[in-house]
Amino acid sequence: MPAIVEILWRGVREGAAPRYDAAQRAAWLPQRPEPDAFAERISGQTVWVAEEAGQVTGFVTLRADGYLDFAHVLPEQRGTGTADALLAMLENHAAAQGLRRLTVRASDMARPFLARHGWTVVAPAPQMRDGIVIPATEMARALTA
Repeated sequence: MPAIVEILWRGVREGAAPRYDAAQRAAWLPQRPEPDAFAERISGQTVWVAEEAGQVTGFVTLRADGYLDFAHVLPEQRGTGTADALLAMLENHAAAQGLRRLTVRASDMARPFLARHGWTVVAPAPQMRDGIVIPATEMARALTA
């Protein structure tokens, strides 16, 4: 869990820098989550992790209702196929479970990636935290058995 929390922290604080300013990133994730609290937050979800040379490099989580809750890779893992592999595992699992539709509130960083994988925009879904608007988009993906 500490490795997953580190990936989340770095993904928001460093990885999102190209599309979110410092105030937006701080409002999005004001402090590094405690591993036990984050484990509780994702309990009941299916979690996949990517690993390279013994280091966890990314993770995704899926709720039973088909909501992709978290998807992050280390900033230096972008473009390596790690996120592609994690998303493929999540989508294959969801289809095998009989889910017909996946949903997500995608960050501006994730939106182009998800669109390349067949996800479509449903509606803008910005969040307001501490008076700061954090842009996001509701997206969905239809699945086949």
